[in-house]
Amino acid sequence: MTDSEAFVEAVRDDNQTALSRLGSSKSLYADTGGDIDTEPVLRATANAEHAAWQTFAQWADSDDHDGARDVFDTTATEERGHYETVLDHLGVEEYDPSDVPNLHEYLRGLESTVERTGAFIGRILASKRSKEQVVGYFVGDADPQTAGVFREFGTELDDQLERAGDLLEDVCETDDDYERAQTAAAGAIEAAYDEYVANLEAMGANPKPVC
Repeated sequence: MTDSEAFVEAVRDDNQTALSRLGSSKSLYADTGGDIDTEPVLRATANAEHAAWQTFAQWADSDDHDGARDVFDTTATEERGHYETVLDHLGVEEYDPSDVPNLHEYLRGLESTVERTGAFIGRILASKRSKEQVVGYFVGDADPQTAGVFREFGTELDDQLERAGDLLEDVCETDDDYERAQTAAAGAIEAAYDEYVANLEAMGANPKPVC
């Protein structure tokens, strides 16, 4: 097992409860304000993809590590493509995204490459869970073509995780670096989970039981 594989496994283990709940059926309920229908699901997805595109574009412009800039730039391009694909499914050319999600507010506050790389991994793990619910929605809605589109998004998240793992091993030179990266990864997951909890509680729903 490589250092990055052990890192990802440790992050998953340490944040098992939050990741499990982010991958529950309540995830879409929280993201759509309780309106689980095709347009709200697509709009929630567009918001997430737009935020990711902007975050990683900012990182690509500001990071001082050449390898990190390349990884973040590639990711920004992928997320922009995801965003534009979702707009096609919405049938609109222009879209005004909602407020920046907590997760991306957290990511944009990070400045060191080590912390960004760790948080990037945390974001991928959280996003994979929510993407699974979007795929499940379209499968249940008897729309396999759209479900397939979002499965491809999930495949690209797997690619992102591989690139992030390689970058982690490149930028982390000491145990302290890995610890800082792991703290940042947990922070990203916690930011996503805190918003999930807040959204559900605002609607009078209990965020704790996994559905």
